[in-house]
Amino acid sequence: MQRVLIIEDERDIADLIGFNLERAGYDVTKAHDGIEGARLALHECPDLVILDLMLPGKDGFKVFKEIRRDARSRDIPVIMLTARAQTEDRIKGLEAGADDYLTKPFSPKELMLRVQAVLKRAEAAPGTVAYEHGPFRFDKNDLKFYLEGEPVELTSTEFKLLCFLSERAGKPQDRNDLLRTVWGYSDDVHSRTLDTHMKRLRQKLGDHAAMVETVRGIGYCVSSL
Repeated sequence: MQRVLIIEDERDIADLIGFNLERAGYDVTKAHDGIEGARLALHECPDLVILDLMLPGKDGFKVFKEIRRDARSRDIPVIMLTARAQTEDRIKGLEAGADDYLTKPFSPKELMLRVQAVLKRAEAAPGTVAYEHGPFRFDKNDLKFYLEGEPVELTSTEFKLLCFLSERAGKPQDRNDLLRTVWGYSDDVHSRTLDTHMKRLRQKLGDHAAMVETVRGIGYCVSSL
């Protein structure tokens, strides 16, 4: 049974999320402030964290940074949940490394679809254990990425996105196909999510960022060698 930690100070919302998760077969833990939420994330290592940003004690961004800094929890996927609907807040959350972002009010059905999609892509990629493309090396068992032999920390989403493109090097990939394959979305309404992740990915690739090309009107492509 997969475990989900809900960090949400509004108890009625936390209970609503918890009810839907438990009905779907997940084991649920709740925290109603940032301090307790960070403690549970670090010590219980759930499979997923649903994190509200406006929390008493410690705000959600600080909690998120703690989760990503600690070796015990840095790979736990996080869905940010907040009443903030402004574009800059969504971008800030995604650029910080969140796996997904949902604004209140939200549909419980949509939240469950997001939860399922995030957990699915957090699982180790099936098939070949390792894959190499030029300076890129992917360890699919442990979701580890190496650039010219040196480890580079990628989130599970960044890993899957870059691996998917690299395995199809030289062939432009449609942005809608990427959203469906990597995020599990059925339409293009979350295209900013893709662009934000690609921006972070290029930053981590440093001098090799140019290998990830933007194909105008289509999507993205990793260059062939």
